[in-house]
Amino acid sequence: MRHNRAVNHLGRKSGHRKAMLANMASSLILKKRIITTEAKAKALKPYVEPLITKSKEDTTHSRRIVFSYLKDKVATAELFRTIAPKVADRPGGYLRILHTGFRQGDATEMVLVELVDFNEAALASAAKEAKKTTRRSRAKKADAPKAEAPKAEEPAAEAPAAE
Repeated sequence: MRHNRAVNHLGRKSGHRKAMLANMASSLILKKRIITTEAKAKALKPYVEPLITKSKEDTTHSRRIVFSYLKDKVATAELFRTIAPKVADRPGGYLRILHTGFRQGDATEMVLVELVDFNEAALASAAKEAKKTTRRSRAKKADAPKAEAPKAEEPAAEAPAAE
């Protein structure tokens, strides 16, 4: 039975598991997306998201705490310099897990884990949708005043002629 086992141990001892999660977190921060198994991705998400939340406050104390988890100076600097400013207004949910299929050898479910604000394709499609909406509304507004403008000018021109 799984009594009082809230953490997936991933078939490893605690030292190996902590080192693996630290390495995966560093790779994710440096590369912005990694491909891994579903079980490791689900274990990585609660490991990384508190670190990103901690990086929003750029103090020496928070840097030391994050470094104690990541054990990588370059990844810690990248987290505080580039990732934290980009996710400053986001209240949580910094990672996205996308299923990619099954691994050939053992049919394990493989996933793509990526930082949400660093997916250029999704950001570009969202920007295009916003532009289309804006253009449509501007075109309707531009056509309406042109049609009404001559009607408004004609009565004004006739009023001084009547006097």
